[in-house]
Amino acid sequence: MTLTPASSTNRQTNRHLSEKGLRASDYEYELPPERIARYPAERRDESLLLVVHRDTGRFEHRVFRDLVGLARPGDVLVVNESKVFPARLVGRKPTGAPSEILLLRPVERPGEPADTVWEALVRPGGKLKPGRRVLVADELEVQILDSTDAAGRIVRLVTALAPQEALSRYGHVPLPPYLRREDEPIDRERYQTVYARTPGSVAAPTAGLHFTHALLQELERHGVRFAKILLHVGIGTFRPVESEDPAGHPMHAEPYTVSAEAAEAINAARADGGRLWAVGTTVVRALEAVAGASGSIRPGHGETNLFIRPPYRFRVIDCLVTNFHLPRSTLLMLVAAFAGYELTMRAYREAIAADYRFYSYGDAMAIL
Repeated sequence: MTLTPASSTNRQTNRHLSEKGLRASDYEYELPPERIARYPAERRDESLLLVVHRDTGRFEHRVFRDLVGLARPGDVLVVNESKVFPARLVGRKPTGAPSEILLLRPVERPGEPADTVWEALVRPGGKLKPGRRVLVADELEVQILDSTDAAGRIVRLVTALAPQEALSRYGHVPLPPYLRREDEPIDRERYQTVYARTPGSVAAPTAGLHFTHALLQELERHGVRFAKILLHVGIGTFRPVESEDPAGHPMHAEPYTVSAEAAEAINAARADGGRLWAVGTTVVRALEAVAGASGSIRPGHGETNLFIRPPYRFRVIDCLVTNFHLPRSTLLMLVAAFAGYELTMRAYREAIAADYRFYSYGDAMAIL
């Protein structure tokens, strides 16, 4: 066996990262704080839409409802039906000290009712050790059962209510930390797509926030087909890539389901010459996880930790609708893999110069 000297390995890594778009620092950009959308637009479909043409590098400034003219009859739009649930619990320890629990996903335990035991993040982490309790309300207590490898906790909801009813009454919408505000009644409706059906996400699939029922109906009248898939968004979506080589970033797995009905609709549309539009990066990851080598979609369910970044070769996506993402994020790297690194970063500079709003409640891009 031949050992490669460390200096030689470093030179190989540096050569690998020398091309633009392969390092995490390539995805840093300056965003004026006022460009962060802290509240949603007055109307969902009146958000701005930056149209990016990959073939020419041309930009168009539109509004989101113009998607009707951009999508062609026979195209299929794939949307994520996952619903954000009120995952954030705010309470106090018996001593009176404030505490916070962010539920991530239910954990099946023999003898425990469904949705009673959860994997969670807690604050303050150093104080909430196994055996401690957090009092959320007279009808809801959280017991800390165990620690996890990822510095999280396994917790139990103790309530006379059905667990989902307890969360509906006492849980808070888990807004992204960069909004720098507490959730408000408006967020119950607006941090949710109009087609959300299945609870399970701790962050919204934000590209879909711009659709209204009226816009969906208009697209259907225009001859656009729809397919619905499911991917529950986890907390990892907010975590930046800290290692300079993105290959060192641990992607958190997220559960997905692509039904036989959705796979059939997608494959039929593409066979007829229609384009496949992914509404959001969550849809891209789910579809690429079940795509065959020929580009056909197979129904399936499971978990995916697929990290899509340059120079990824896409198998099924023709067009992408997406919001503007955080620097050094896996979501921005996915967009760069689809549109090309230089064009993506140029589009971000264009959006900043044109006063677009960024992040979850911000404006959108359509990449054709």
